[in-house]
Amino acid sequence: MKQMTAAQLRDYLATNEVPTLIDVREAHELVHGMLEGAIHIPMQTVPAKIADFDQNKSKTVVLICRSGKRSDQVGQYLEQLGFSDVINLVGGMNAWASDIDTSMTVY
Repeated sequence: MKQMTAAQLRDYLATNEVPTLIDVREAHELVHGMLEGAIHIPMQTVPAKIADFDQNKSKTVVLICRSGKRSDQVGQYLEQLGFSDVINLVGGMNAWASDIDTSMTVY
């Protein structure tokens, strides 16, 4: 699994084909901000919902959470299922809020 900082992800999103962005935080966390175009799939529901993305196992998937820990766990799970291009946002939305979009809340 690839690891990207907030700045690296910002640059990647600006220059490449748009990946599938999956935010694995809980619903109550979304009030702090969410990346545009991200799909909300709480971590605990990923196993039940991942079949919706099964046909895209070779496409790039970026995983997002608050700090990068839950998204890293989900990324490992997706790789075990055969997803070949998984990116984890290191530092999660807190890093994004600190480094990229300061209108969002660090929590």
